[in-house]
Amino acid sequence: MPGMSGHELARRATALRPDIKVLYMSGYTDDALIHREVFENRFTFVQKPFSPSVLEAKVRAVLDSA
Repeated sequence: MPGMSGHELARRATALRPDIKVLYMSGYTDDALIHREVFENRFTFVQKPFSPSVLEAKVRAVLDSA
């Protein structure tokens, strides 16, 4: 995404709409993101590469979460 990281986009979106659902998608491992303080525990993460069925399951889990 030119001009803004996904983390920045999620931060801005949640500031405007605290109830928004966020699904992080990255080629980095979730441990690497956590250690960089980019991944916040309140968001769901899917690591690339992933299959359509894994993406579907993650999106469904995010939409169904409280």
